[in-house]
Amino acid sequence: MSAPDEVTVYGRQGCADTLRTRALLQDADVPYVFVDVEASASDAARAAALGGSSKVPVVVLPGGAVLVEPPDAALRAHLSR
Repeated sequence: MSAPDEVTVYGRQGCADTLRTRALLQDADVPYVFVDVEASASDAARAAALGGSSKVPVVVLPGGAVLVEPPDAALRAHLSR
């Protein structure tokens, strides 16, 4: 499990929304941990529990905020807080 000061992205390798979210974080120089929900049933279950559904990406921000399939503007807004 990641430390509270890290961003964690739960997603699928080939998912367009996951790729977009990861690219935004990389472009913003925000370090993050990527968890591939297809690689582990327990990680998929954790993402579903955090996000309330099977939708990805699920982004867990420092402080515990959870975003599901966040639009770029919403993710940027949370990162700037």
